[in-house]
Amino acid sequence: MATGRTHRPATRSRGIPEATVARLPLYLRALTALSERSVPTVSSEELASAAGVNSAKLRKDFSYLGSYGTRGVGYDVEYLVYQISRELGLTQDWPVVIVGIGNLGAALANYGGFASRGFRVAALIDADPAQAGKMVAGLPIRHTDELEAIIEDNQVSIGVIATPAGAAQEVCDRLVAAGVTSILNFAPTVLSVPDGVDVRKVDLSIELQILAFHEQRKAGEDLGGAVAPTSLPKAAVDRSERPGPDGDVPVVMPA
Repeated sequence: MATGRTHRPATRSRGIPEATVARLPLYLRALTALSERSVPTVSSEELASAAGVNSAKLRKDFSYLGSYGTRGVGYDVEYLVYQISRELGLTQDWPVVIVGIGNLGAALANYGGFASRGFRVAALIDADPAQAGKMVAGLPIRHTDELEAIIEDNQVSIGVIATPAGAAQEVCDRLVAAGVTSILNFAPTVLSVPDGVDVRKVDLSIELQILAFHEQRKAGEDLGGAVAPTSLPKAAVDRSERPGPDGDVPVVMPA
């Protein structure tokens, strides 16, 4: 069993707020697009607009990184890409295992953005013996009996769960027991994890329900308020953006 690993983000020890950490990938995505277009510098207003935040918040976020830009010039794009990548831990190779290779798991395995963002899919794991040996995205599917050995052999600290809801907690428990300390959960259930283990939940149904709320509200506005915008109290909608029982917050995969 792999033990003693300390793959923890540097941001916590430096006192960067979690809200700022959550926005760093948005800045990095916008900066990467600018870099690909060979744009050398960018103003805070331009970058904030591309990332979908206001410029004052962006400048505050960057102050935690020690980046203040140059008046009249802006921020150096390549340097910010490096700085944010380093802060997020993306300047090293992070092996990841995906557990549950159904339609969603296979789609994740084929996602081309992992490698370019510092993540390497080390193994694909499924409980169905009939799946074992099948190739997906250039990797053979391996049976869950091998899970612990795979994690130890590849020094995996990040696991992705794409199983049905009923199997997710057992898989989570095994990942944690084997040394995984960060989990991305696509299963439609809340996971219980011990202190020191980070969970991020990607719940597409929640995101769609929030969009439906906004669509209904817009429909009511278009009709001059003739249709009630929603039957839910505002507090019920606001709770969708707050940490859940296991400390996770629903997120959406980057484009």
